[in-house]
Amino acid sequence: MQAGKLRHRIDIEEKLTPRDPVTGDYGEPQWVVRWEKCPAHVQPLSARDLVAAKAAQSEVTARIVIRYRAGVLPTMRAIYRGEVYSFEGPALEDPKSGLEYLTILVSKGVKDG
Repeated sequence: MQAGKLRHRIDIEEKLTPRDPVTGDYGEPQWVVRWEKCPAHVQPLSARDLVAAKAAQSEVTARIVIRYRAGVLPTMRAIYRGEVYSFEGPALEDPKSGLEYLTILVSKGVKDG
């Protein structure tokens, strides 16, 4: 992956439920930044890909490519230019080594749950 292609900056967030150390009660779940200003390539789907995704009843609207990071989960989300992108499934590893970059299929907006 060439560094010049990763010209966008995203924040990757995960949903955490805080726990009171004294009482052990759980608080309201909240989104916490896991990786800030992560270099990425954000690419909206082409018209052809978008039509194919709609035919398969998929909500995917864009792809985000980042350098490999261990711990990227499908329950996370990305923030890019103030917009929220929900991850639609697990991150796809590169075909060569699986340790160079990840491709994440995303949909614009917040998923329930």
